[in-house]
Amino acid sequence: MSTGTRTVDGLGAQGNWRAGVLGGVAGALVMGALVVTMNTPTIAVAIPSLYTLAPPQNPAAGLVVHAAHGAVLGVAFAGLAGVAGVDSLGRTVAGGVAWGVATWVLFAALVMPLWLWAIGSPASPPFPNFAPPSLLWHAVYGLVLGGVYAATTEVV
Repeated sequence: MSTGTRTVDGLGAQGNWRAGVLGGVAGALVMGALVVTMNTPTIAVAIPSLYTLAPPQNPAAGLVVHAAHGAVLGVAFAGLAGVAGVDSLGRTVAGGVAWGVATWVLFAALVMPLWLWAIGSPASPPFPNFAPPSLLWHAVYGLVLGGVYAATTEVV
């Protein structure tokens, strides 16, 4: 009985979840640095508020929650990349950017405002929240995710 994963040009046909976690955390931390630089309350209040960890401001909790979200979404990306048969650095990075944009639309613009409104957070943005800076942040998340995923998928 074999337990190996078949590959397509070096990338796992079912995706490499470990590379997805690494890429997702790396992308989330780079994105988090951008968010702290451009709009600290998003990391310090809005994101930790999702789990009632703020207010008051709690940027450390926001970064931890954000990194955890990045890891989970990185695993989802790995699965999608595997199913799609992504087979090159360029396709993996482009897929990462597309995944980042998709997470912006679904989670940042639609789910997060509703979630924050439902729990009564003072950081609740308008619905929908298609904020251009957030699009930039999520595209950067995807860029880093795709790059790290492609670089580590063979070694982890």
